[in-house]
Amino acid sequence: MNESNPVLWEPGQQQLEHSQMASYQRWLEQRGIGPFPDYQALHAWSISDLEAFWQSVWDFAGLHADTLPERMLGSVDMPGARWLPGARLNFARNLLKHALEGDLEQEAVVAYAEGRQVVRRSYGELLADVGALEAFLRSRGLQAGDRVAGLVCNSYETLVAMLATTSLGAVWSSASPDFGSEATLDRFGQIEPKVLIAVNGYGYGGKTFERREQIERLSSQLPELAHTIVIRHLENAPLPEGDRFTAWDDALAAGQGQTPSFTPLPADHPVYILYSSGTTGKPKCIVHGAGNILLNHAKELMLHGDVAGAGDRFLYFTTCGWMMWNWQASVLLTGATLIVYDGSPAQPDAGMLWRLTADEKLTHFGTSARFLASCRKLGLTPGRDLDLSRLRVVFSTGSPLLPEDYDWFYDNVSRDVLLGSIAGGTDICGCFVGSNPLLPVRRGEIQCAMLGVDAVAFGEDGQALVHDRGELVCRKPLPSMPVGFWNDEDGSRYRDAYFETFPGVWAHGDFVRFTEHGGAIIYGRSDATLNPGGVRIGTAEIYRQVETIDEIKDSLVVGRPVEGDVEVVLLVMLKEGTTLDQSLSRTIKDRIRRNASPRHVPSRIVAVDDIPYTRSGKKVEIAVARMLQGETRAGNLGALGNPESLDAIRHRLQEAKLLP
Repeated sequence: MNESNPVLWEPGQQQLEHSQMASYQRWLEQRGIGPFPDYQALHAWSISDLEAFWQSVWDFAGLHADTLPERMLGSVDMPGARWLPGARLNFARNLLKHALEGDLEQEAVVAYAEGRQVVRRSYGELLADVGALEAFLRSRGLQAGDRVAGLVCNSYETLVAMLATTSLGAVWSSASPDFGSEATLDRFGQIEPKVLIAVNGYGYGGKTFERREQIERLSSQLPELAHTIVIRHLENAPLPEGDRFTAWDDALAAGQGQTPSFTPLPADHPVYILYSSGTTGKPKCIVHGAGNILLNHAKELMLHGDVAGAGDRFLYFTTCGWMMWNWQASVLLTGATLIVYDGSPAQPDAGMLWRLTADEKLTHFGTSARFLASCRKLGLTPGRDLDLSRLRVVFSTGSPLLPEDYDWFYDNVSRDVLLGSIAGGTDICGCFVGSNPLLPVRRGEIQCAMLGVDAVAFGEDGQALVHDRGELVCRKPLPSMPVGFWNDEDGSRYRDAYFETFPGVWAHGDFVRFTEHGGAIIYGRSDATLNPGGVRIGTAEIYRQVETIDEIKDSLVVGRPVEGDVEVVLLVMLKEGTTLDQSLSRTIKDRIRRNASPRHVPSRIVAVDDIPYTRSGKKVEIAVARMLQGETRAGNLGALGNPESLDAIRHRLQEAKLLP
């Protein structure tokens, strides 16, 4: 394994001496904890003494509570763990603590967007705008526990809206404005928001899209809605009219001069409602607690992400319909500058985000594995063309990062940057495995299980596997495990989602192997795992081979039931000017057979025009698999970014006589 997973990056003096993880270990030693000879020993302590570990995170991060918790963990039951019992705190107060401590001139947010001017705001200006908007929300009757729904872009205004909402103790929930009306109602209709904050339109790919009609429809179909605030992102597009609507600038003007209340509430008071992808039905409404999220995000961003605070500049390319928006918003608790971007990552060309990284002197840049793969396929060389000397960490998530994309990164971006592949999910609004500035980066591997995370691979018998593939599970509670699902009074849906497979153990739904050096390799979703001849195969193992073939632009692999067994069906999206002839089919099969195994070789290969993705950029394997299993319902098309692709795939599968 060492030969196939060579070390591509090792921590240098900066990481070994000055990273947040190194500072944290010295801080522990000063308090009589440790020293730990290596990360494995530190991790073992973090999962064996949860109380001491999470108390150390609270103290090291300087989190604030109006009433301190009695302890970190009141119950270790899963589900049912109770974090920070007795504490009363405010989420927004923690994210704005540096403004409250006097860092008013420090740049807080820089907002880029297609078709709009760059917005730059200091922590002082951010604090003032949060106070003004909160005052307006209160004037419209919003109270702690009410929900605020945001149909919003990744912009400065959205951060203000979330902070104002959570300052008064209301619950923030957002979706991207490119969601259709039905998909948006599937989400917001379940949580009954009292206030809607929406953009009148947005730009993407060189085009503009108005949203007035969608706003008016939502306002009429959400029965508990008392008021709607409209952000004018398209200057020439009209705003909805009537007493139920207020323009963003007018709302801020009405509350100008007011300060945030930072209402203290219990640590498990809901702060966010996030949504599952909803590809097979209405999305699950996942409720996260304020103190719980703070504690886990502080660990992930500061220790594993090496975000040190003022001077660091952080951008994660995301929409407001993906949990990475919530994750990157917590960067504010460190005092760093948050750079946000709204629009296409390929407008005007695929090098745009790399130029922004150079221009804004980013220290941290986050994106998807799919974006890095596209950069490789396009032959981009940002490290040669641009000054990326300030960059320390690049995060990748959304799907497994191919080994070839590690190669591309270290050959064409920088040999001095930590490439941090991270993996977790909306369910925990965080990570199980991810980056570490004190560990080497090995080709094709996620570096480690994160501190406080007792993650292992389970076999079907519920026993931990040693360096073998199995279900990714977490055997001890994490702060950011949900406090529940919305409208799940007895908790049955929550238990069924994560604890039905292995009682008392969180089963996440990923197919994983932990390596002999403590890294992790994720092979795809376990519910999409292929099982030809009774041998479990992760879909990522096939993608790795297929998507490095020059003629292949993208692919999707699923299993098709055949006479009590499963055959592998591969859909390929070809580059322009390429046809799926016998020669290319043979190349694909030979590559898979040689580098994976004969069992990985697809029985059928079908060319398609497009590959279905969720709006957060994840391949939709299950919908196509169910199609091949004979289901006629297409599932929740509103959850897809390109729902028309499923009809086209069905037609191609019929042509290939794989469907009636």
